[in-house]
Amino acid sequence: MNRRELLAAFLGAGAAQLACRGSSRRPRLPDGELAFTPERIGHRIRDGVTAEPPPDAWEDAGVVIVGGGVAGMSAGWRLARAGMTDVVVLELDDAAGGTARSGRGKVGAYPWGAHYITAPMASNRALVALLDEMGIVAGSDADGQPVIAEQYLCREPEERLYYRGWWYQGLYLAAGASPEDLRQRAAFDAEIARWVGWRDAAGRRAFALPTAAGTTDSEVTALDRMSVAAWMDARGFTSPRLRWYVDYACRDDYGAPMTEISAWAGLLYFAARVRRPTDDYQPVITWPEGNGRLVAQLARPQRERVRTGWAVASLRPTDRGVDVVALTDGGRTARGLHAERVILAAPQMLRPYLVRDEHDPSRNGAREFRYTPWMVANLHISQRLRYRGFEQAWDNVLYDSPALGYVVSTHQRGLDYGPTILTYYYPLLDADEKAGRARMLQAGRDEWAEVALSDLERAHPELRRVTTRLDVARWGHAMVRPAPGFRTGAARAAAARPHRGIHFAHTDLSGVALFEEAYYHGIRAAEEVLAARDRPVESML
Repeated sequence: MNRRELLAAFLGAGAAQLACRGSSRRPRLPDGELAFTPERIGHRIRDGVTAEPPPDAWEDAGVVIVGGGVAGMSAGWRLARAGMTDVVVLELDDAAGGTARSGRGKVGAYPWGAHYITAPMASNRALVALLDEMGIVAGSDADGQPVIAEQYLCREPEERLYYRGWWYQGLYLAAGASPEDLRQRAAFDAEIARWVGWRDAAGRRAFALPTAAGTTDSEVTALDRMSVAAWMDARGFTSPRLRWYVDYACRDDYGAPMTEISAWAGLLYFAARVRRPTDDYQPVITWPEGNGRLVAQLARPQRERVRTGWAVASLRPTDRGVDVVALTDGGRTARGLHAERVILAAPQMLRPYLVRDEHDPSRNGAREFRYTPWMVANLHISQRLRYRGFEQAWDNVLYDSPALGYVVSTHQRGLDYGPTILTYYYPLLDADEKAGRARMLQAGRDEWAEVALSDLERAHPELRRVTTRLDVARWGHAMVRPAPGFRTGAARAAAARPHRGIHFAHTDLSGVALFEEAYYHGIRAAEEVLAARDRPVESML
């Protein structure tokens, strides 16, 4: 594709036409690279690579955790807290963290994916324990809810929105809103408040984080059978501004438009993070490196047990445990581990390729799990960008873009001048996520750099001139897509059950890709292993 075709494909025809004006005067692309490419060896495993380690390449292990993302690192952290030391974590890439990993440049750290959590409520005991271990919890309030130390809360201003040449505060476009727009926004907020206050007969919330703590009442689970868009339609929410706001929320947390997302998941976004109907949303906790800070904390007690560059090719249940075969040295060397137990902390879509057992009851159910691909770019800029309207915020969103805008890495540090790093997020919203994945992988570093620069320079015309480096990461299976019917479907629940010494832990087992869910499943799977090895402990969940 030429530049105009490229931009039309990823930003739309209007944006392409605007971006190509005066293109002959464009500076060349800044230097940069594809930050990591785990799909190269991952696709070899998907395509059925065979490997058999020689006899002297085997070792024994008590527990092998496959996958060093948040779920895998959480499982290892929980086992370490229980005093278990015969644990090995195998990670395909060159660093742990998965989509929560981070990088570091001349001006400091920055995220490569997930970049915040919301302050947990007291009911989320496991996450409160982790934050307390990090020194983030500064006591409790009068209601027994954890108080987060001020320096870890997202610094104001938190969000702004770019619309027709001007930046506005917040992510709902209130400027120019009609009385009908505002009436519908108030009605939507009232509907969310109703769900925040809803309780079932057992006192459980309609929507909670982790989602396992929420209700199973049919009034709530019925929401999973329709899309967010259908739910909006049924309630007469026709305001374009409100619909954009809700659609943005779906794209932001779930990587798909509201026509593709379950109403249960859509309401979870708005209702699970509010304590009481009259309260604001729980505050945001963030760091310059995003959730990489949480990964680093989870890694502390198990750092020597994490092996990077190990691509697991097969898990073979035996009478004595599970044999794990992995490729190392870029796929050139086969190694093996005889494990008593395995925690597969990887997406379920890998299950048919890794679990070599034709009797695995969830083998075919893995096809029900759908994943949205994402591109993330980090733009290193030499000076702050000019703006019209509301001042630069932590999260900066363009109203007319299919992307999600950018976060500023130095914002939390209080550095408002000089060089910084912008992390730009672009989910592939194709209804056919496989087609989206193919589109993403067909575009290389230079093509994605062009998309990011062309999109953002509509708001910041000088961006290309001040960008000194631009690196790109392509996440082929970045987040599970909570399509209508998936949350309440049989495949998701069945996939979480252990099978012949293999336990399962990943955020996709909740149907939503949130740190809280990956962390929950890591803790849950670790406690299953502790019980199976006769090491019962008081549950953190």
